[in-house]
Formats: sequence, C-alpha cells, structure tokens
Amino acid sequence: MDCAKGMVYSQISSFDEVSANGHVEVMEAYPWAFQVHVLGRVLETAKKVPCERDAHVVNFWPMQRHAEVQAQVPSAALQNLEDGPYFIVASFLDANSLAAADAACQAFRTLNMIAGGPWQSLGEEMFQGLELEEEGTFQGDGTADPARVARVDWRGRFARFRRALPSFRPPFAGPEISSVEQADEIAYCRCRLRADVLSRRLDVGIYLEVEVFTNPDNVSLAVVDFEAGGCSSVTFSPDTGAVIRERKVREAPRKVEGAYIQPLATITAGQGFEGCMGVYLGAGNLAFFRRHYRRNAENQASPGPWETTGFVTDLSWAEGSRLTPCLAFRNEGLVRNEEEGDHFVTGA
Repeated sequence: MDCAKGMVYSQISSFDEVSANGHVEVMEAYPWAFQVHVLGRVLETAKKVPCERDAHVVNFWPMQRHAEVQAQVPSAALQNLEDGPYFIVASFLDANSLAAADAACQAFRTLNMIAGGPWQSLGEEMFQGLELEEEGTFQGDGTADPARVARVDWRGRFARFRRALPSFRPPFAGPEISSVEQADEIAYCRCRLRADVLSRRLDVGIYLEVEVFTNPDNVSLAVVDFEAGGCSSVTFSPDTGAVIRERKVREAPRKVEGAYIQPLATITAGQGFEGCMGVYLGAGNLAFFRRHYRRNAENQASPGPWETTGFVTDLSWAEGSRLTPCLAFRNEGLVRNEEEGDHFVTGA
C-alpha cells in the first residue's frame, strides 16, 4: 500500500502533515470537519487501488500525477457526501443556482428539498420577518408535528412564498393593479411584517417598494395593524412628502385622532405621483422613500433622485406584532401600480 498512500499524500500535503508511520494529522489551522470526512473517503478509495511494492517510484508533482490519479482512483461524487460537506457547499448557492442543481441531478434535487436542507435554509434567510396570509412564516410557528415538517416540500414552499409575497389580496389579484373601481379603496399586500421576529434581530430589516406608472389622482403607501385587532396606521404621501399617523377612536360617530410631519417637500403640484415609493422596517423603526418620475415636454418620464424621510416613527402605535403594508387610493380610475417583488430583502 506504499504507493497508494503516496498518491494520496501528494494531493493533501499542502495543508496536512504526514507522520512517519503514514497517518494523516490534521493541522489545527484547518479544523473544518468536512475536510477530515472527505480525506477519509479518499483514503478508503486509495486502499482499494492495487499496486505492486516494486513499482517504479513516481514523481509527486501534482500536475504530473493528476492524470495517473484520475485513471486509478475513482472520484467521490458530491452527492455521496450528504452527511456534511454537501450541505456546506450548497449553503453558498442562491435560488437560481439551487434550481439549476435540481435540474441537473435527481440526487441533488432530493437532498435540496429535505427538512434542514438548502431550500429550507435559504427560505428562512430570505423571508425572515415576513409572513404570508394563510401560510404563516416560512419556517412555521414551531408547534407543528416533526413528522409533518419532515414531509414538507421546501422547494415548493420557497416557490410559493417568492411568487405570492409581492402581490395584492383580492380583489386586486397578482402583483399589479390596473384600475380602481371605487373611491377610498385599499389594496392590502399578501405579506405581513412580523415585528416580533425582527425585534430579535437588530441587524435584519425589510424593504418593500411599489412602482407607480400611471396615477390620475392620489395614492399613498401605508402600514396598518388591523390583523392584530388594532385600529392604527402610518401613511406616507409621496406627492406631499408627509407622514401621517392615525388611530380610530370611535366607529360611530366616526372619530379619528392623528398627527403628521412633513420631512419632504411637495413635488407634484396637483398631479398624481408617478415613480417609486418604499417603506423600510428595521430595528423597530419605519422610514419611507420616494423617487419621482418627471415628465418632459414630450411626455417622457425620467427618474429623479431618491429621497427618504429617515426614521420617522417607532412601533409603539401598533397593537400586536403583525403589520400589513397597503396602498390607499383616494378616487377611482385607471392606474398602474406594481409591487416590486425583487425588493423583498433581508439584511443589515
């Protein structure tokens, strides 16, 4: 087995020490468990390689030995390393790369879909602090039966969340609104912001953006606490630059208390706002953004600079931990608003 050992050592001597009795001692500078596991697989393979003790002594330069090693030692397939290394490698892949791996290999697809696998880990990271109506959070509330969790199709759940989060509830189905049938209409998003989850991670925030292409009157971006039984809201008016906080005190006769600030200047001069507006929730505070599309004499739109209100309020006004983003329309008419799904991001 001397020559088989020699072939293995020529590949690993750059980061391991080989003792005099032929055993591999992993250096403390390389403590990763998966390296030990992979080396164990390679050593097992090397033991199966036949060789003669009187074989010619070979040169151990890696480039010269590569072809011979490839010919004699079968390579270990990545999917055979599922008890550690594969999941470490897959954790660096994004959604498109995981989907490509699923399409390329059935074994990869099976490993990626299991509980604790790459699709579940990626979903928990991407959708942290978000909740989908009728689905809850991506990872669940932690009370489900473990056997049921093990049967979840995490790839399919990831696809449902990615498709449904950037969309509106009925009667505005899908990610785009093209018309408003009645005045004072409210278009609620299918996603909810989980303030309790975000409060445990001060380094994580959520940003939601809506693009307005056509707007004959007035549209505002708001966050409400109605899902938890509250009656309060914080509304951003992109045309006036004002942020309004309101609370309904009495239903009949209707009474509402509120306050407002105007951190940004009025920009539309009586015309409906067209452009992008967004809301950011981080560290228990809300900030709003806008980018106005200005039209020239040929009626061509050109994006202006981004502006922000900065953090204008905390969440002390809200009841419960579920906050729902929505669009508020003043009058009916033809509009075109699109929720930007790619801007559902989490991160510092």
